[in-house]
Amino acid sequence: MSIETIARRYGSALADSVLASGESETVKTELAGWNQTFTASTELRTVFSNPSIPHTGKERVLEALLKTSAPSKTTANFLRVLLQNGRIGDLSEVNNRFTSILEERSGTVSAEVISARELPVAEREEFKVNLEKLTGKNVKIAYKIDESIIGGAVTRIGSTVYDGSVRTKLENLKEELING
Repeated sequence: MSIETIARRYGSALADSVLASGESETVKTELAGWNQTFTASTELRTVFSNPSIPHTGKERVLEALLKTSAPSKTTANFLRVLLQNGRIGDLSEVNNRFTSILEERSGTVSAEVISARELPVAEREEFKVNLEKLTGKNVKIAYKIDESIIGGAVTRIGSTVYDGSVRTKLENLKEELING
């Protein structure tokens, strides 16, 4: 089973649970913190991914972490389920999918706009308006700079990429000239 399928299943189940209980923001924040902790600590990743460490040892480590951080019951139980099913190593992907499912269900989508330079406020607003028209949803945009695209912009919404960069246009023109 692919990691995307796994992340979607766990993310959907958690989203269903937190939306029903009204804990979505709390769990979202806590899970992001746990993800950051796991990402930052090679020791934790090693402990939870090492097959030579017995499951009971991993449970003790997780319970000690839960005791010191005192997350909500939902977050703690979700982490226990991930550990029990051998999926705690997939926390980053599950967290990303969970966050996007919550946004999707609230009528919001995330987009990433990559440009060669810092975009002025007016252009940012124009991007937001155009993307909201395109998707029919509220759009949360993360702006990044990549000078290698020369000019224009590359926009990602989910798995869809809209590439209006000068670099890509030049590469396409080069291919047309080569292939005649």
